[in-house]
Amino acid sequence: MTASSLDPPLSDLVTVAVTEVGTTAVVTVTGEVDSFSAPVLRGELDAVLDLGAAEVVVDLCRVDFLDSAGLAVLAGAHRRAGLEGVHLRVLASGRAVTRPMQITGLWQLLGAEHVEPEAGQVS
Repeated sequence: MTASSLDPPLSDLVTVAVTEVGTTAVVTVTGEVDSFSAPVLRGELDAVLDLGAAEVVVDLCRVDFLDSAGLAVLAGAHRRAGLEGVHLRVLASGRAVTRPMQITGLWQLLGAEHVEPEAGQVS
């Protein structure tokens, strides 16, 4: 048995849903964002940025685990959005997301916003 056979299916770790509200793309992430699932988030963010939305909202309110790979994806999306003139908003509510972002300085860099769980995210 290999270690990879112990990993749960990727769909059990993270889901990413993209909806459009006018010129804003809302990327809602649910589950765990780690080194195994972060490429899924990166792919969705890249696809949204490729489409040319004026604003991208990354809703992390349903994320219950975020590690350095997820933080790197957020930093990369922030960098790319800045270069392309896209306003990127990051919303979070739980300590599992806010704490790693605060410790690494990404909270301030991204201008992340603390929202109440299920608060509705796009305003």
